[in-house]
Amino acid sequence: MDCKKALVENNNNVDKSADWLREKGIAKAAKKAGRVTKEGRTVSYIHGDGKIGVLLELNSETDFVSRNEGFEALGKELCLQIAAMAPIYVSEDQVPAEDIEREKKVIEAQLKEEGKKPEQIEKIVPGKIKKYFSEVCLLNQAFIKDNAKTVDDLVKESIAKFGENITVARFTRYQVGGL
Repeated sequence: MDCKKALVENNNNVDKSADWLREKGIAKAAKKAGRVTKEGRTVSYIHGDGKIGVLLELNSETDFVSRNEGFEALGKELCLQIAAMAPIYVSEDQVPAEDIEREKKVIEAQLKEEGKKPEQIEKIVPGKIKKYFSEVCLLNQAFIKDNAKTVDDLVKESIAKFGENITVARFTRYQVGGL
């Protein structure tokens, strides 16, 4: 039904209709973002050689969704992402302010060393901090199976698909010989 409505809304333009449907999915996800996610499951992943392991807590509003195969598949995808990309935090709001400040100072020092002017530095730093978040925050990372979207986009697609809020509560990544 939504596909037909999208085509009507966009004068049978398939590309615009696809974008419209994606935006609608994001809007659905935004509506559900405030809902409490008190159900869920833990999902684990051990990399083939046994040197990397991930334990993830993925939450949903109801146990009906948390028992769904698609929810389990989302958890596995997130575990693979964590194993491969080694994020430190789930989201930006978990990054300590002092870490962000330290990163800003390092970036500013590098840019000064490169001979950038203060007004240039002021414009460059926010982009570099955004890049920093895309490295250390799971939800900000490019999804390893589709670099055109972020992990947050993947979660929002699942929210739209299941019709209820889903949150990544926390994760732990273990690596033999690593930190």
